[in-house]
Amino acid sequence: MNLVSRTLEIDVDTDARLREIASERGKDVATVLAEAVALLDSVIDLSGPDLAEDRDRYEEFKRTGLAVPLDDVKAWVASWGSANELPRPQPRKTK
Repeated sequence: MNLVSRTLEIDVDTDARLREIASERGKDVATVLAEAVALLDSVIDLSGPDLAEDRDRYEEFKRTGLAVPLDDVKAWVASWGSANELPRPQPRKTK
């Protein structure tokens, strides 16, 4: 493996957390950062958002007026793992 030396400026809290994670896992900070980048790359498409899909969904909302209010989503997520877990919120007329 070819290594590159790079200087990064990060805040004190991030540095402390990186060192803590590395210590917990018995790895060095560079390895933790490499694993974090690999994980980020596996879950986020950095090539850019799908603007066409966003436009289509917005046009559908303008046509139907159906949406899930943010407060409904927040309540649903907050209930996850509780004894009273809420069902997935359904879109409703907002106009």
